[in-house]
Amino acid sequence: MARFGRVSTAMVTPFDNKGNIDFKKTIKLVDHLINNGTDSLVVAGTTGESPTLTTEEKLALFDHTVRAADGRIPVIAGTGGNNTYQSIELTKRAEEMGVDAIMLVAPYYNKPNQAGLYEHFAAIAKATSLPVMLYNIPGRSAVNIHPETIIELSKIDNIVAVKEASGDLDAMTKIIAETDDDFLLYSGDDAFTLPVLSIGGIGVVSVAAHVIGNEIQEMVRYFLNGDHANAALLHQRLLPLMRGLFHAPSPTPVKTALQLSGFDAGSVRLPLVPLTEEERLNLQALLKAVKVNKS
Repeated sequence: MARFGRVSTAMVTPFDNKGNIDFKKTIKLVDHLINNGTDSLVVAGTTGESPTLTTEEKLALFDHTVRAADGRIPVIAGTGGNNTYQSIELTKRAEEMGVDAIMLVAPYYNKPNQAGLYEHFAAIAKATSLPVMLYNIPGRSAVNIHPETIIELSKIDNIVAVKEASGDLDAMTKIIAETDDDFLLYSGDDAFTLPVLSIGGIGVVSVAAHVIGNEIQEMVRYFLNGDHANAALLHQRLLPLMRGLFHAPSPTPVKTALQLSGFDAGSVRLPLVPLTEEERLNLQALLKAVKVNKS
């Protein structure tokens, strides 16, 4: 079993009706996710609306999540950013909170070159004893971490994994082929979970696991047990919902899907806005289709 399991959930941040973090709901959400197939949690990542969270809010969120998880599953803190020294400081404070690992997103907006990316990640990794998961998401960060850079970074002892959301299976194959066996590649897109498993990836850092975590685990089990036909059929059934959760800016759809599934994690913070009624009805239909078609 992988260090962080097969299905890691990029957890939403629950808010109350005034837009403050709802820590009671956070504790309940951790239990909900564990009961629905989650092997580990990523906290204060993109899906957790990290750009809208203050440093103190992130630290409080780390603390409450660690307490709620209570050692049952690993908690991975999103401490990355585009300011290396601030990321180091946040990482050190997260380590004091008892998180099990950190995730470092590619620095956004300032668009460093590959040498800058390497030095940024290396500096943060060397400032902590925690395991590090890199996060490559060029669609949001405007910079792509090249496979060669990830391969070099994997040689740093505590850089142990990458969440790959580039959509480039050729690049992912190169990373898997040219890193040690204990370096783990996770899909950063739910829709790529099965393709990534097929090229040697370990699993997924998932958004959809908020509502179909057990189904994703079932698909992974089919694949690992050599039942590729049923894995493919389940992938086909889940794919429309996986895609639908990104028909509007994330995490608005998944927070709505949670609400439609009986768990109210509140709305999103500006600059994100709630779904339109049409978008909500479309998402509701996708959720219903997954349940109706369940074999």
